[in-house]
Amino acid sequence: MMKTAFLLCGGVAGWLAGCGSGAPATGVGGGGGQSLTHGDGGSGSACPPDESQCATGAGSGSGSATGTGSGTGSAGGNDAAPPGVGLTGGTVSHLYFASTGDTRPILPATDLDQTLDYPTAIIDQIFTDMAMLSPQPSFVVTTGDYQYAGMTSASAAQVGLYMQARAKFPGPVFYGMGNHECSPLGLTTSNCGEGNADGLTGNYTTYVSTMLAQIQQTKPYYTIKINATDGSWTSKFVFVAPNAWDATQQSWLTTAMAEATTYTFVVRHEPTDSNTAPGVTPSETIIAQYPITLEICGHTHDYSHTGNRVVLGNGGAPLTGGGDYGYGTFLQRSDGAIVVDEVDYKTGGTDPSFHFVVTPTGQLTM
Repeated sequence: MMKTAFLLCGGVAGWLAGCGSGAPATGVGGGGGQSLTHGDGGSGSACPPDESQCATGAGSGSGSATGTGSGTGSAGGNDAAPPGVGLTGGTVSHLYFASTGDTRPILPATDLDQTLDYPTAIIDQIFTDMAMLSPQPSFVVTTGDYQYAGMTSASAAQVGLYMQARAKFPGPVFYGMGNHECSPLGLTTSNCGEGNADGLTGNYTTYVSTMLAQIQQTKPYYTIKINATDGSWTSKFVFVAPNAWDATQQSWLTTAMAEATTYTFVVRHEPTDSNTAPGVTPSETIIAQYPITLEICGHTHDYSHTGNRVVLGNGGAPLTGGGDYGYGTFLQRSDGAIVVDEVDYKTGGTDPSFHFVVTPTGQLTM
C-alpha cells in the first residue's frame, strides 16, 4: 500500500514559507510488497488549504514487512507567484471563505480592567473551529467592532487579545471597520479619519496600525481581488468604512464598484437600516447601481439574511437575538452559485433556517 504524508502550508504561513515555489516537501515511502523488499517512494507535497496548488517531489524508501518506509523529495514549482490567497488577494480553484463579526466586550474598558469581559474564549474557539474545517476556508473576512475601549491603552490591549485569538486560523484575515474602531463610546454616528469630525481617535489608530498594517492596508476601505486559477471567473471583496466616510472614499467606492467581476462581495459593518452611520446611505446609493453577489454586514449582534444581504454579528459581543455565537461559511458550487451557512461555535452544526444559495449576481436559487 502506498502511504503519503503531506506538508500543509497555506495562507500567510504558506506564502512566507514559499509554498509551491521551491519549498521543501516531505513524503513517507511506500510499503514493501513482501518482507525486506524495496518499496516505492512516497511523494512530498506542499499545498495551501484550498489545494489549488501542490508542489510535489518523488522520494524512495526501503520497504519492510510492515509495509512502511520513508523518503524525501524536492518540491517542484518555480519563481512565479504561487496560487492561493495572500495578504493582498490571489487565485484559488474555487471560492471558500468564512466570516465573523462583532467581538467587542459588553462594557467599555476602565483604568481598573482594560480587557474587562473581553470574549477571548469565544473568539478563540471561532477561529479554531474555522481552522479545523475540512476543507479549510482559504481566508476570513470580518465585519468590525473588535473593541470597546475608552482609552488608547485599552484599545491596544483588546485588539491584542483579538489578534492572539485570530492567530488560531493560519490563513489571511481581512478586517472591516466598525463604529467601535472610531468612537470610544461606540457611537454609530461617529466619523473618523483625517479631516473628519472625530479625527484620529485612539481606537481608530490602533485599528489602522495593528490590524490593517498586518494586511498591508493603510485606509479602512480597500478592495481584495481573488480570481480563479484557470481564469474562468473573477471576484472582488469591497470593504466599505461608513465610520470613516469622506469624498475620497466615495470616489474610490464608485471606481471599485464599476470594475466588472463575476462576483462582488461588499463587506460593511452597518447594514442598510443603520443609516445614522455617516457612510451607510451614500455607500448604499453607489452599491445599488451595480450587481452584487452578497452584502456582508455586522453591527446587530445576531445572524440573519434578507435576500442577498447578510448580517453576521454573533462573533462574541453580547447577543441580541435567539441564536448562539458562530460564523458564516461561503462555498462556491460547481455551477457557480454560492452556498451560505451559519455555523454554531459550540456544536459545529449549521442552522437550516439560515441556509441559502445565491447566484453570482445576487439572486436566490436552490
